Amino acid sequence: MKVTKFPPNTFSWVDLATSDAAAAKEFYCSLFGWTALDLPTGESPYTMLSLGGDNVCALWEMNDQMKGQGVPPHWQNYISVENVDAMAQRAVTLGGTIAMPPFDVMQAGRMAIIADPTAATVSLWQKKEHHGADRVNEPGTFCWNELMTRDAAAAEKFYCELLGWTTVHSPGPLGGEYIEFRNGERQAGGMLPIRADMGNMPSHWGVYFAVADCDLALKRATGLGASALMPPVDIEGVGRFAALQDPQGAMFNVIALLAPDS
Repeated sequence: MKVTKFPPNTFSWVDLATSDAAAAKEFYCSLFGWTALDLPTGESPYTMLSLGGDNVCALWEMNDQMKGQGVPPHWQNYISVENVDAMAQRAVTLGGTIAMPPFDVMQAGRMAIIADPTAATVSLWQKKEHHGADRVNEPGTFCWNELMTRDAAAAEKFYCELLGWTTVHSPGPLGGEYIEFRNGERQAGGMLPIRADMGNMPSHWGVYFAVADCDLALKRATGLGASALMPPVDIEGVGRFAALQDPQGAMFNVIALLAPDS
């Protein structure tokens, strides 16, 4: 689905902070058919990843300080907002913290990174020239953002008060409860409580990429060096998904949607 504008308080972009940009480009371009274009920005390039000429996400290599601090490779999720500075300050009043204060990203936009009360981080994005992804919800693009958290009640309260989201609770595909965030009448994202059998997994936002065939995508990804964290699972009325870890260690999900491009 082509996109030229995202409503306020919706996910609009994802990018990968990786330990090896060259290897990550090779992996993801081979897996999803993306084309990479390096943009000169500061210490290392910011690599735009496109599909059919449309920007769908990006990646960049972490600097030596981040690597030295043990920051793991990860996909970062961006929420479009009308006023980054005001929203970041509001996050603090609601029990969150500012992981990175608001700053301008050249002429692309203005951003900040906040951490919710459960320590999951998310980026806030106020657009200038860059509105976000040009395509979503179709194979080769991101289609869903999901919070894994150790305190679902605290996270639900935080995001609903910060962004005006509402929630719908339903049985989870793997048992327990699944919480869907809604922005007005639109789906905004999801949330799952971290179970005891998941070990010491920290609270974090994850991303789902749509694929035409989940099992084929999983086979291709593992053939390219990824690790399968969860075998394919069917979600009634939604699709079939699997969880993966790329060769550098970043986690992501692939899903074959029953009703893509919607």
